Amino acid sequence: MALEEFLHDEDKLRRDVSSIVSSYRGERRYIMRILQEIQSHYGYLPRRALELVAELMNIPLTDVLSVATFYHQFRLEPPGLFILLVCMGTACHLRGNLTNYEFLRHYLDLKPGRSTTDDGLFSVEKARCFGCCSLAPVVMVLSRDGKYKKLYGYVDPPKLRRIIAEHRAFARKFMSN
Repeated sequence: MALEEFLHDEDKLRRDVSSIVSSYRGERRYIMRILQEIQSHYGYLPRRALELVAELMNIPLTDVLSVATFYHQFRLEPPGLFILLVCMGTACHLRGNLTNYEFLRHYLDLKPGRSTTDDGLFSVEKARCFGCCSLAPVVMVLSRDGKYKKLYGYVDPPKLRRIIAEHRAFARKFMSN
């Protein structure tokens, strides 16, 4: 059984998606907003939710998937407990954040096409400018629920290792309570 099946009860998922779709009268022109609301509710777009959107709106699943995969705002897998947002604004990019991004993907052993670690602790994503270019390159760490946010400046691989270790230790402590 897949993780997604454990995370979401089919009846509840159907009720949630049906409510969202019906609030837009099932009109195709609102597909973006429908997907945004589903993601806001679940933190990502569960595959079964996309299938239900197609079914309820009477449109091909490929149409729903083409929207969900075209726009980078949509997540197709559950985000990690911590989301590492790597700034790709001009200053950060010029000061090495692409290298930091690749380092994080390698260090956390992220598989191609995946943004979340197998243990579900971390997701790594590219982000737009945070507006703190004097600290470039920067990485922001967010909790999945958005209640925790911390910005790190002047990051490099050794500092990123410390950031990962700090948050991994926090997660272990949090999960053991």
